[in-house]
Parts: sequence; C-alpha cells; structure tokens
Amino acid sequence: MKKKTLYASLLIIFVLVWWQYELVSYGLMQAQGQFKILFTAKPISEVLADKNFPDSLKAKLLLIQEIKKFAIDSLGIRPSGSYEEFYDQQGKPILWTLTACEPFRLVAKEWSFPFIGSFSYKGFFDYQKLEKEEQELKQQGFDTEIDEVSAWSTLGYLNDPVLSSMLRRGTGSLANLIIHELTHGTLFIKDDLTYNENLANFVGNEGAIRFLKYKHGENSIELNKYLAARSDRQILNDFLLKSAKRLDSLYKTYDSVAVGEPDGEFAKKKSQKDLFIKNMISSLDTVRFQGDNYSDYFKDYTPNNAFFIGFLTYNEKQNMFEQEFKHKFGNDFKSYMTYLKDKYER
Repeated sequence: MKKKTLYASLLIIFVLVWWQYELVSYGLMQAQGQFKILFTAKPISEVLADKNFPDSLKAKLLLIQEIKKFAIDSLGIRPSGSYEEFYDQQGKPILWTLTACEPFRLVAKEWSFPFIGSFSYKGFFDYQKLEKEEQELKQQGFDTEIDEVSAWSTLGYLNDPVLSSMLRRGTGSLANLIIHELTHGTLFIKDDLTYNENLANFVGNEGAIRFLKYKHGENSIELNKYLAARSDRQILNDFLLKSAKRLDSLYKTYDSVAVGEPDGEFAKKKSQKDLFIKNMISSLDTVRFQGDNYSDYFKDYTPNNAFFIGFLTYNEKQNMFEQEFKHKFGNDFKSYMTYLKDKYER
C-alpha cells in the first residue's frame, strides 16, 4: 500500500512538472539565484568588524539600520529580519527584469506565479536566459524592455540582504529605496502590481523626507537637496503621465490588432507611433527642470510601450495615495499603514 501511494505521488509530481515545465524550470532558476545570495551574504556585524572594509561603507550599513528602525517606529512598517546581512556583488549586476507590452495598446503581458499572483514583469538572475526570452517576445510582436534591478523584496518570506550597490546611494535615495522594499514586506496585494508598486513608491518618497527631517533637520542641506531632486522627478513624471495618456488616446483610434497577427495597416500605425514618440522626446527640451538630471533623459534611449507600462506600474496612482494620505489620515503614517494592513492583509 505504501509503495502504491509513493508511486502515485511520484506520478502526480511528474505530471505537474511536465505540464508546467517552463514555470518549474523558471522557479528553480530563480530559487538558485536567490539562495546563492542568501547563503553567501555575511552578517552586518561581521562586516563592521572587518578592518579591510572601508569606513565610509560601514557608515552606510549603519545608516541602513537607522533607516529601518525609523521606518518601523515612525511609519508603521512591519518588523522583519531584512537588511541584517550584506551581499557583495563584486561590482556586477545580479538581477534584471523583463517587461513586455502589446505594440499598439498600453496593455502589458503578464506572468502568473503560484501564491504571489500575476506580474507585468519577469525577473532573471541569468542574463542569457533573459535575452532568449526577450527575443521570443519580440518575434511575437511585443515591445520589450530590460532593466537592471537595484533592490527587490521577497515580500517577507525571506530576509533580504543589503546589496553592495545600495551603498553608492546618497542618504535620501537610500532611505527611499529601503523604505520602498520594506513596504512590500508589510503589505502586498495579490494580482495588483500597480497598486503595490505605487504604494511602495509613495511610502518610500514620503518616508525618505521624514527620515531626512528626523536625521538632519527641517532646513538641512541634505533635505533641501533631496526635495529639489524630487521636484524635478515630479516634473518628469507629470510629463510622462501626460505623454502616456496621449499615446493611449492615439492607440484607441486604431482597430484592434492582435500581437503576432498580420495587419495591412501595421506600417502606417507604427509610423504614427514612432512619430509620436519622436515628438515627445523633442518636447522634453521645453520642460524646465531645476537641475540637469532629466533634460537629456532620452539622449541614448528611445522609449517604447514597455517603457510606458513600466513607468505607469510605479507612478500612475501617486496622486491617489497622496490625497488619501493627506485628507483621510491627516498625514499620519502609522494610522494610514494600519488602515491599509487591516483592509488588505494577506
């Protein structure tokens, strides 16, 4: 009887692996990459005791601990074991994301994963496999984009380490990044990536401002520098949001075009799309920024639909969160996060 049960179990496992081979293969690849990082990461206490590790970077590691404590104590972020270890990337990127979008609609391709739901991007620790999948998507007619990932969250299931690339950031940018990722570990709604990323972006931005005020003061150079950069980023975001809406309006004048299917007017539609994007890039010259970080934003890059989908995923609902936070909760972070956790708790 035990043998029959064992054989039946093995048969079920075999069928599941055969049926979902691609998903299982991808999951194993990601698990291998993730656990390689987790198993080779060092406790921060050990890094701080290393006489060969630069003092300037040790200061950044201590700063991250301070940011994390502030996020838990003042913002209502859930306590976790993340950012208690350090992983040295040896100056190399370790994770990339692939985004794909239909050619004449701002509709992203989605990938579904057990337990955590659907995503409009796919992560890769193996760049060659990423390039192979990107080429397959391009052959199917999708617009695609590859982005290097500077940080990610395992949503509280694992303890995320500090990555060495994080230590190159200034105080405000680092606070934003850490608070953003810790927000994912506090609240993550299945099958609503746009909500999750917009929430984390909002909390990261607002949390960074509060941390800078706490650490350096209301009129500090550090805070004013961050606010100036944030102001320019907001100007760019407004420009891109308006551009995305106009591009979407253009696509709505088209007849439905399925990815990969022949279309007699394809060349005409592509020409209109390319002209719109070309004019959009040119019009960025008329936008006034305080600094010069974004004036040549598209100097060496031509955006496509995948770029716009990625941008909207992180920025489309910022105004919604800002208004809710300000008018319903009086800018009280702890009350706001408690409300969100009670409403959407996993």
